[in-house]
Amino acid sequence: MVWGYAKGNGPATWPSLFPVAGGSRQSPIDIKCRGCCEDSKLNRLQVAYQGIHVSELSNTESSWKAQVSGGESCLTGGPLGNKYVLEQFHCHWGRTNDTGSEHTIDGQEFPAELHLVHWNKDLFGSFAEAAASDGGLAVLGIFPTIGQEHDEMNKIVKLLPFIQHKGQAITIPEPINPLAFLPKNGSYFAYPGSLTTPPCYESVTWLVYGQPLQVSEGQLDAFRAMKSYHPSECCPQDELEGCLVENYRPPCPLNERVVKVYRDSQEEE
Repeated sequence: MVWGYAKGNGPATWPSLFPVAGGSRQSPIDIKCRGCCEDSKLNRLQVAYQGIHVSELSNTESSWKAQVSGGESCLTGGPLGNKYVLEQFHCHWGRTNDTGSEHTIDGQEFPAELHLVHWNKDLFGSFAEAAASDGGLAVLGIFPTIGQEHDEMNKIVKLLPFIQHKGQAITIPEPINPLAFLPKNGSYFAYPGSLTTPPCYESVTWLVYGQPLQVSEGQLDAFRAMKSYHPSECCPQDELEGCLVENYRPPCPLNERVVKVYRDSQEEE
């Protein structure tokens, strides 16, 4: 791909290739808790995934991606006025545990950020149409952090050796329940933003959970072992040396946007 995460083709260069990437509603952002607006109209997000069929896991050159191809899903509540359905989920991560998340909270970075991407099926006929349209997408952002091994994430991790290089894909043989990635505490931050990868369409309602998700160091190391080039290609001669790491966009200016916060009264179990 012409864009990437190395200095020569990384996020600072994207606006020259994709003008909307230089827009005023770009993501991610640094979420400043004291500047957030508590909106009494916000409520807990309603997430329903029934019989979800995650059909394929692929190396997209910028991440691993789990593609949803069946089942019933519905994301409503919070600031959303329509029903959104799950299309895919993927992750961003760093070379070490000090970097990796796209959003930050009061400047704090996390080792990774998991994105569950949903599209507005009430208003649009396809994911592609929704992705390019205002209000078309809603993305749940979750921060994996180092802790206990995550059983559901292991279903992804054990397949990564089969998709080490760009363009490789494998059928997922067992059911994966995306609900297992959502924190028990439903507190979240909400704001209008964009895709964090080109073409960076400003079509996303971001819903970023405050409670992190525990994964093990070994699980993150499996992400870091992936490569960003095809076996038939030469390894890129840049500072990342073909390793699929540091695949995150740094925070963008908030500009005139307001970040709303919903605080869940439910205690962590």
